[in-house]
Amino acid sequence: MSRPALLDVNILLALFDPEHVHHEIAHDWFADHHADGWATCPLTENGFVRLVNHSGSGVFNLRAADTIEHLRRFCASGHHIFWPDSVSLRDPKLFNPLFVSGPRQLTDIYLLGLAKKMGGKLATFDQSIPLGAVVGATHATLAIIAPAGDDT
Repeated sequence: MSRPALLDVNILLALFDPEHVHHEIAHDWFADHHADGWATCPLTENGFVRLVNHSGSGVFNLRAADTIEHLRRFCASGHHIFWPDSVSLRDPKLFNPLFVSGPRQLTDIYLLGLAKKMGGKLATFDQSIPLGAVVGATHATLAIIAPAGDDT
């Protein structure tokens, strides 16, 4: 069964930034999987706009309005699903905080939980997300996008 993929902020950045180290990998993966459905949520959209417009970052010279328009067009390009933020880390039926080893994992764990609740998967470059932190999460709910031969 194919599942729609919630794109994390780094995947969105890699798709948008031709100089991103994983730009080609992200585009190859997206070309192969976008027809299964792909999703954004308020957290990933806001994070994308914030990072693209952070002064001095990347190759961008865009206003927030321009970045939002790029995102709007990308989401209108087909197969996009918007998932509202509808989960809470406080929900013991969805999250197991015993598997959280540090604050840097919280956003990824939250996104994985949202993807699981919505019947999808999280697409990410991050290879250190603990599946046990989301009740019932499996390898089918997490798509780790990595260069060929990268087993780290």
